[in-house]
Parts: sequence; structure tokens; C-alpha cells
Amino acid sequence: MKVRPMPRSDRLPSALYTAAQVRELDRQTIERFGIPAPELMQRAGAAAFELLRKRWPDARRVCVLAGTGNNGGDGFVLARLAREAGLEAAVLQLGEREAISETARVHATAWDAAGGEWRRFDGIPGDCELIVDAMLGTGLQRDLGGEFKAAVEAVNAHRAPVLAMDIPTGLDADRGTILGAAVRADLSVSFIGLKRGMFTADAVDCCGEIRFDALEVPAAVYASQILSARRIDWAQQSTRMSPRRRSAHKGHFGHVLVVGGDHGYGGAPLLAARASARAGAGLVTLATRKRHVSGVLAVVPELMVHAVGRHAELDPVVAHCNVILAGPGLGRAAWGRRLFEQVLAQQRPLVLDADALNLLSEHPGLSRDDWVLTPHPGEAARLLQTCIAEIHADRFAAVEALQRRYGGCVVLKGAGTLVLGSGSRPVAVCSDGNPGMASGGMGDVLAGVIASFMAQGWSFSEAAELGVCLHAAAGDAAARADGERGLLASDLMPYLRRLVNPA
Repeated sequence: MKVRPMPRSDRLPSALYTAAQVRELDRQTIERFGIPAPELMQRAGAAAFELLRKRWPDARRVCVLAGTGNNGGDGFVLARLAREAGLEAAVLQLGEREAISETARVHATAWDAAGGEWRRFDGIPGDCELIVDAMLGTGLQRDLGGEFKAAVEAVNAHRAPVLAMDIPTGLDADRGTILGAAVRADLSVSFIGLKRGMFTADAVDCCGEIRFDALEVPAAVYASQILSARRIDWAQQSTRMSPRRRSAHKGHFGHVLVVGGDHGYGGAPLLAARASARAGAGLVTLATRKRHVSGVLAVVPELMVHAVGRHAELDPVVAHCNVILAGPGLGRAAWGRRLFEQVLAQQRPLVLDADALNLLSEHPGLSRDDWVLTPHPGEAARLLQTCIAEIHADRFAAVEALQRRYGGCVVLKGAGTLVLGSGSRPVAVCSDGNPGMASGGMGDVLAGVIASFMAQGWSFSEAAELGVCLHAAAGDAAARADGERGLLASDLMPYLRRLVNPA
């Protein structure tokens, strides 16, 4: 059984494109700047081979699975370079040789003329030490079938590590979903433009470590395309964290009010409130059931805790805050519903999470500019009156639909969390995070961090992007320290503080 590394995204550009946009970048490179298509293919194969040698220096037997398109041509280049370097390389052909594209044929012919092993795919040899996926690239638009699906299944069943050229075969380059079956690569090297689908949905299981090579495409080419999405991570976002003034006091950093915690759900708002404080809010108040007050103070005495039985008791607390976070542990019984309505009546910036989103789904016509919504796929499905499968099928379309319907800024949580505000900036995709964070309470921590940044003065979109990336990076740091399994939301607290104070 292959052990796959946690995907890495350091040193990657932030610009993300659709497959059609990358094809247009490729076309302009060839036609406007006179760089021949076979030359671009040569550069792609060479870049991939260089990565192969660095990542697997001891591999001697390389099997390249090549399709008939340009992705296959990249594979022929890599195979030729491997053979020239003294490796045992073989090309396993999928599709008919007569159907090979004109550009790819240049390098297929060179491989054949050099006496390289080139045979029809009929399985992957057991002694293969490294598999190169050069089957289909970004052109796939329907579910895999026939020999391509069989080849993908053979790749995934083999013990050898896998290098994917441009994008793993079977992965939708725009949506990040699996089209019938998809290669699970250990390393994917993307060319010319990073594809937005490589960072969300199923892609995190398929791409492995992601690397990028622009193939020396002139910078002027990129000016022709408006970004489809932006990749964000904490390494990039942390540059916003400037040192505090020596004369600062708590009033400079905002006051967050967390509303939630019906009977039996006191932990959720406590996690959110602690996260707000650890992310730097000057003051944090928790409005919750009376029975939770003593427990909260015993754990975090720095919090102000206000017992709320009737919704009118919330008014004096609201008067002193500048951001309200509602939803963690709120419930959908009468108590939670009354508080939800009370929160909506306030003229304060809001963060709505958990049950506040479920209650919001009962008001599909309600829209505001001054809130951040943080749904997971199930909550997003309720907000859009659809099903989780539809949300997963196109997460980009889902976050856009949510923002159009409800306004403000929307954070669609999940593998490759998406952030979309009301301005003209394209959707942001967070490339940090790990599966250990799939545990109860993580969303409460995220909501608390976002509310904290809002209270400290960042705009809704800025606070959401900062919060998503800080939360994900804290999860990664906690996982590196003690592993992914058993990772608890409360484990993130010390890392939130460390990361929000960059050296």
C-alpha cells in the first residue's frame, strides 16, 4: 500500500486558471511569440524529468502511460530523456498511434527512431519502479471508460509511486472532481498556468505534492487572462501581520460577542470565543445559557460570560461589541431561534456559523452586505435548497451562488476552502489544511478567528481569507507535531497564537 505525502504548495504562484484559459495561454505563446508547440512540449517533458530525478533519484525502471494528445507528447519527451540518462524507460500507449496529435507525433517519432520501447498498454509490469501519467491532461470532459479507466485502476493498484504530467488523468481541471476514476499521484507538475481544480474537492486526494513550471512563457501572455481564482495560504497572508504599536491597548483590537451554546452544546461557543481571543481580539464576550457560565470561566477566565435566558437579555451585551458571531451550539429550538432573530436585528457586522446558517436557510430571501457566512457543504446545500452531492460537484459554482443569494462574504468550508466576497476579486482557494481537521469543533474555531480579524479592523473578505489560512496553517502545525488522527479543535489554540505573531 502506497503512503502518500501531505500535499505541499510552497513556492507556487497564486494565479489559478480554468483549462480553457490555459489552452488560450498556450495558443498565444505559440502564435504571438513564435515559440513552437514542440518546443513547449520539450520544455514540459524536461521540467517533469528534472523533478522526477530529484524526487526519486534511485528509480531505474520508468513506465510512461501516454495518450494520443499533447499530454502524451510530454510523456514521450520524458521517456526519451530518461533513456538518455541511462534509465530503463518504456512507453505504454493508450489510444491508436494513428490518432496521435501533430505536435505529439514529433516527439513520438523521435522516441521510435531512437529505438525506445513503445507498446500498447496491456497492464503495468510488476518491476516498474516509477509510473508517469501522461494519458489525458486537462482535456477530459466526461467520465472515463474503456482502456483509460482500466489504466487508471492499474496505476492506483500498483506499488510504484506516480508522477502526473500537468494534472492527474480523470480529474476535472476546473472543478476538482473525479470523472469516473482518477489517478492518485504522488507528485503532479502543472505547466504554464495552475489549474483551479487542483486545490479543492477530490483533487486533494489525487494531486499529491504539486509543483509548477511556467515553461519560460513570456509574462505578457498572462495579461490576456483574468484570473479564474486565487490560491491563498498562510505564508502569503501572514505578511499582513505587522507588529503592534507599543502604546496599544485592548480597545484598539475590537470586541467580539459570541452567541450560542444551548443546553448540551456549551463547548462550541467556548471554542469560538477562545479562538477569537487567541487570534488577537482585544475583548471577547460569550452570551450563553446560564448553566455554562461557571464552566467557561473555569477554563478561560479571560472571557466575559453573560447568561442569556430571554432574548432581551442580549441587548446590553450587544451595545459594547463591534462584531457578533452567532451559531456555535445555538440549536434550532425556541431559545436559539429567538437569539438568532435578535442578532439579525442588530446593526453590527456578523459572522454566521453552524445553526445560525441552518436558521438562515429558512429565510432564503434575506441578504446583507455586512456579514460573513461560513457553511460546510451540508449547510451550503440547505442554504441553496439542494443536496450535498450538487455542492461537491462544483464548489466554485456553489460559493458563487451563495454569495449572489445572501450577499456579504461566503466561506465554503471543506478540502480546499473557498472564500468569495462581494467585490470584483475572484474566488480564493486555500491550499493549506489536512484531513486531521475533519473533527468536531474545527468550524467553531474558524468562525471565531474570522470574527477576531473583523473586530481588529480588517474588511470582511480580508478577515475571511486571513482566518481561513491561519486556521488551516494551525491545523497543519498541530498535525506535524502529533499526527493527524486524534487532532482536536482545541489543539489549534497554541498554534493560532504562535502563527499570528510572525517573527
